Amino acid sequence: MTAGTPVHRSFSGGGRAVLGALVLSSVFLLAGCARGCTSSRPPIHLNPSMDNQPKVRPQSASTFFYDGSGMRQPVPGTVAIDGLKEDTAFFTGKGADGQFVTTNPVTLDDTVLERGKQRYTIYCQPCHDARGDGKGILFQRGNVPTATFHQEKLLKYTDGQIFDVMTNGQGLMPAYRWPIPPADRWAIIAYIRGLQRERQARIASAPAGAQTAPAAQPATTDKPADKPAEKK
Repeated sequence: MTAGTPVHRSFSGGGRAVLGALVLSSVFLLAGCARGCTSSRPPIHLNPSMDNQPKVRPQSASTFFYDGSGMRQPVPGTVAIDGLKEDTAFFTGKGADGQFVTTNPVTLDDTVLERGKQRYTIYCQPCHDARGDGKGILFQRGNVPTATFHQEKLLKYTDGQIFDVMTNGQGLMPAYRWPIPPADRWAIIAYIRGLQRERQARIASAPAGAQTAPAAQPATTDKPADKPAEKK
């Protein structure tokens, strides 16, 4: 090698591996510091979405509107979806004359009756029991008096009256206006009418005297029975 001849040096395979390891270590250190190290500056939000955009939150004040409220009142005369309720018979159980409707305004089919049975089981059966006799679990365990659907008074109720009681409550029975929608209330009434018809049909077809009280059992006495004669 003569003077002035440039010297060319190259990394061997091991040197390149060491250099790559150093680069990777630097990247991991920087990334870890970026996520875990504290800083006095605010964090970088790479996706400035709706989290940070100006907005009016519910029930918050606002200086933009004259009344100081951020929430706006609906335009006068606004009616919510399904809120017009022009069919008074369906939504109140009363006709245009203010009297209770006699019959169910809903077209009855197997689907409606099955829905009524399902809703009855959920909301009515705990008190009125499965047959409508008023001997549900509340009566059995709490002795809570519950009406039977088979008494003459309720048999004479119109469908509109039952709907009104179910909607607004009566006596110890609470109102079911909110948990049971109107369509489900009418479906339940259809199912109750079915229970009543079945009971009346059984009574009509029963033999004469079958509905009377059972014959009294012979009274017992405290006198001991005669012992059988001993065999000699």
